[in-house]
Amino acid sequence: MTDHVDKLLEQWRRERPDLDVSPMAVIGRLKRLTRLIEADLRRTFAEHGLDPASFDVLATLRRSGPPYRLTPAELMRTSMVTSGAVTQRLDRLEARGLVARTPSETDGRVVHVALTADGRTLIDQALPDHVANEHRLLSGLTAPQRDGLAETLRDLLESLGDASD
Repeated sequence: MTDHVDKLLEQWRRERPDLDVSPMAVIGRLKRLTRLIEADLRRTFAEHGLDPASFDVLATLRRSGPPYRLTPAELMRTSMVTSGAVTQRLDRLEARGLVARTPSETDGRVVHVALTADGRTLIDQALPDHVANEHRLLSGLTAPQRDGLAETLRDLLESLGDASD
């Protein structure tokens, strides 16, 4: 069985036999998977009135545990949202009543972001659908294949400097 990337590799091997294009087998498939998966995730998030970055902010606050509160800097470090997106997402989520920002009682320079009751309800409704969608997306792999892929991807991420704090 062949896929789009196999055809691309065959063409490059024919046109440039002097190059080792084998990395394209991995990178090309990762790019195609990312595009397919992100589109599917977006649909699930949209069913709950969210986009990926907003979901990630709410999920990060929810998984932080009671009192479901972090600083914007902590959010940036522990979420998959860039620093520039944090403020924008927080503004939108706060306008919807899903998070609340409050100044720190001990340090006037620090602001805390907390899930509101509505925010917690929304993320608790969206999360099971998101997880079910991810299970569906990976249903073509056996449990050992998924585990092996997860380990391999972790190794690659670590090799590129993306280790946890």
